[in-house]
Amino acid sequence: MNDEVQVRFATAADAALLAQMLHDFNLEFGDPSPGTTVLERRVAAFIEDGRMTYLLGGDGPDGFAQISFKASVWADEPVGYIEELYIVPHLRRRGTGRALMEAIFEEAHRRDAAGLEVVTGEDDTGARAFWEPSISFEKPNFS
Repeated sequence: MNDEVQVRFATAADAALLAQMLHDFNLEFGDPSPGTTVLERRVAAFIEDGRMTYLLGGDGPDGFAQISFKASVWADEPVGYIEELYIVPHLRRRGTGRALMEAIFEEAHRRDAAGLEVVTGEDDTGARAFWEPSISFEKPNFS
């Protein structure tokens, strides 16, 4: 993990923090949110049953990543899905996103994942500016 920005695995005790950031993330882009109470319950359940892995970056925390690892017909190993990656707006461009990505790659390697997938909206220029030049992705080789 990045030496400058600390990243740690979230626990169910972090569900309220994650719920607030997920809520804020959706509001930032004008998307609906079920509200922090519902999100907190869901996040806690996902952490407890292992359906999702959450990583927290920075001291605040300043951001988080939500990832899952699922079976795939294309590989014997699981495939990692970066479902959310969010940095608090006024704390962006300080290395938190990069530190979270390094931690995601470490976790994918630890789980022997066949690959990682990420999807972002075409109109999310901030996310595209992060993903496209700074992270290199390769097309899968389905042999």
